[in-house]
Amino acid sequence: MGNSIFCGLIDSCSHGGWQRSGKRLVLKLSRSGGARKNNFVGNCSSPDATRHEGIKTVAVATHGISSSSNGCHFSSGSDLCVRIVTWNMNGQVNYKDLEELVVGRDRRPELIVIGLQEVPRKNILRLLQTALNQTHMLLGKAIMQSLQLYVFGRRTSQIFIRELKTDEYALAGCGWLIRRIKGAVAICINYRGVRMIFISCHLSAHARNVEERNSEWRRISGSLFSKNRNPYARSAQVIVWLGDLNYRIHGMDTHPVRHLIHQDLHKLLTTNDQLLQEAENGQIFNGYCEGALDFKPTYKYNVGTSNYDTSYKVRVPSWTDRILFKVADSDDIEATLHSYESIDDINSSDHKPVKAHLCFKLKNSSSATK
Repeated sequence: MGNSIFCGLIDSCSHGGWQRSGKRLVLKLSRSGGARKNNFVGNCSSPDATRHEGIKTVAVATHGISSSSNGCHFSSGSDLCVRIVTWNMNGQVNYKDLEELVVGRDRRPELIVIGLQEVPRKNILRLLQTALNQTHMLLGKAIMQSLQLYVFGRRTSQIFIRELKTDEYALAGCGWLIRRIKGAVAICINYRGVRMIFISCHLSAHARNVEERNSEWRRISGSLFSKNRNPYARSAQVIVWLGDLNYRIHGMDTHPVRHLIHQDLHKLLTTNDQLLQEAENGQIFNGYCEGALDFKPTYKYNVGTSNYDTSYKVRVPSWTDRILFKVADSDDIEATLHSYESIDDINSSDHKPVKAHLCFKLKNSSSATK
């Protein structure tokens, strides 16, 4: 697979460039009470370390794809298309749900990245391989008990891998006793000349622990792939975080939140989303991109249904499950988000899975040989 070492700094913000204040580019509340989007398609470049940008909300691209009864077909002009999926399984497994999770109805992407949290004591890899056997093969995996990450590629894709490395970071706590471990697992891969890092994480729960989640994100960012780091290694061009980040809707009671959701006005709740708030305040994810939160909050549901929690806790519905990305080498790579949505038909967990379809175009053909 080659002998180049390229997994350097995974985020400039976590290595001396983190800023608490400065320019803020996040969702703003319009006069009508709605969330104003930054209609930004494509390049989500790494920010200057001296200024703060927060999270950029990315509009889903409508060019380059066509709709049909078979779903969306990615543009043939893209050099690499990736389906990214995250799901907190809540210790349950259902093969039909796993198949729905990874197969979908759209044209087969070249890579499929699957991040799972609270995975049960089952051979999930074997089930995934069965579901994808006709089209894709396993390229890499990173497993830390109930926190798991897999990268699958088309059956001929192995020839395009120049290097693949994995790492993990466990957070303190007793989650390993009940298979609810917190932390992150990561895969760093050079595929078709694109240096990418995928990080599947599970951060601390509960709305009150927002500062703890911020700290965990920074520790994970600073620790992954830091051992025996080559100071001359070139850093990743694309960084993707996926997982149960556990940031909640804050400052509202559960009943007003549910009312807005039932009225299909859940977009208004983005101004109360802790993840966007903390990014705006300069705490986390500086310069990352995320698709608009057009889907309903993904947690917490009654298992087996699409009804929000009716237990005595009556939890506030929240977008705990997210996918964010950053392109650090915008001169060579253009990224386009083709979809960002939840999979509402899957009911075997108290979380709904979230998936994104991301395509990359190499602006300079020489980039593939770097």
